[in-house]
Amino acid sequence: MGNIVSTIRRLGLNGLHDKMKTLRGSTPQQAPRRGSRASMSHVAQTFLRGILVAVFVLLPAMLLPGISQDVAQAATLIALISAAVVMAEYAAAYPGLIEFRDAKPYNRLRFGMIVVVVLALTLLQRSIATGESDALTATAIWLAGAFDFSFSPMRLLVLSLPQGLPVQHLLNVMASATLAFIMCLMGVLVFIATMFAGYWPAKGSSFNVWINLPNFDPTKGVDVVQRLERDSQVNVLLGIILPFSLPVLLRLSSLLVQPITFEASLTLVWGVALWAFIPISLIMRGIAMYRVAQLIRAQRRRIAEEEAAVPLPARSAYS
Repeated sequence: MGNIVSTIRRLGLNGLHDKMKTLRGSTPQQAPRRGSRASMSHVAQTFLRGILVAVFVLLPAMLLPGISQDVAQAATLIALISAAVVMAEYAAAYPGLIEFRDAKPYNRLRFGMIVVVVLALTLLQRSIATGESDALTATAIWLAGAFDFSFSPMRLLVLSLPQGLPVQHLLNVMASATLAFIMCLMGVLVFIATMFAGYWPAKGSSFNVWINLPNFDPTKGVDVVQRLERDSQVNVLLGIILPFSLPVLLRLSSLLVQPITFEASLTLVWGVALWAFIPISLIMRGIAMYRVAQLIRAQRRRIAEEEAAVPLPARSAYS
């Protein structure tokens, strides 16, 4: 009797082991390989992001003519610091400063937009410095003439510059600002198109508010949906006001410090690029936060409908 029981137990354990192997689809020795491949892929992506950021920061200094050695060294130092910050941020398991890091392609669109703007402005300044006339220069000058009207952000930026600058330089600033602003607006339209097409957030994927909005506390204040909608409205409003208010602040700052003239080509590229990118980035952030609020609202409605569809248990006469 004892031999029969031991045989049945051995057969049962062997069958259970075979079933577990079938459900896993792989042997236990393959699990560490998968983990190592995932970690190696994450490390490679982190280094790739850092390298792309470093190349992006060095790009204007490498392409523009007449860059001194001191400026090149400063640009290299800033590129290394920027790359280290990005790599440390994406390598960390917990969120820090960068928002929407797990909700692609939001950050990729923003990074691609600023890269395209900086590259276009760099090529424009390079062609102006070398005296060459190409399609990019002609397009920028045509856009500057089309948007040269009263109270336009580009004209306000030109009017905030000190008096006595050459007319050719003012036309250069006007053309660069118009080109950068139009390209940033096109980036916002691309983001809105991807959002309506269902690419952001991707269909069927979960959205973690804490990871993608590390500086947003969902347990603080009023309802999280109302706070997200309020913050989105504030961001969009700031993005609309900043192109008009930044030239005024630039004009007021010239009373305390040395006025900015944008006569250096590298200063013109980064100054105009940030002037156009920061307001548009705030508008994109506001649109993204409003989209997240709508997702949370839809999830709540879905849960409420599921709970309403479940029949209540029968109540007894004593309940």
